[in-house]
Amino acid sequence: MKKSIFLFLFMAMFFAACQTSQPKPEEQATTDTTQAEAQPAETPAANVTEVVLNAGDDMKYDKTEIKVKEGATVKVTLNHTGKSPLAAMGHNFVLLKQGVDMEKFATAAIKAQDNDYIPPSMTGDVIAHTTTIGGGETTDVEFAAPPKGTYDFLCSFPGHHATMKGKFIVE
Repeated sequence: MKKSIFLFLFMAMFFAACQTSQPKPEEQATTDTTQAEAQPAETPAANVTEVVLNAGDDMKYDKTEIKVKEGATVKVTLNHTGKSPLAAMGHNFVLLKQGVDMEKFATAAIKAQDNDYIPPSMTGDVIAHTTTIGGGETTDVEFAAPPKGTYDFLCSFPGHHATMKGKFIVE
């Protein structure tokens, strides 16, 4: 009987101690994330603008306009949400310099399969680009936002630029 009482008291003290312990890791992560979002903009991490761009087998980006601040570091993550392989339905993200003729670029890109559909003769017209990916894959690119203005972005996989394009606006 004494052993049962001792065991009961020990278990009661153990559970009481557990209830006043530090937050569980998942609770701590939630708290840390909330605090990180509230950090002032001067912190280096706050100067990174993260953009998630999704594209599927329907040959469309889920965004046709991206806005960023001048001087920010931009990280574009491209998710291919479709199932088609790269050879049939590859996607990339290409940000062109101002004044570049998108049709001319896209036409030249058709012959640049070995260079992620970036024409070697026109690499100077590109601010940033991702690799070309197939269904279920993800890629990203990080770059400095260009000067204020409006720029074109597109998927340079053959034939995709007609429906996979948008405006990249630097404020």
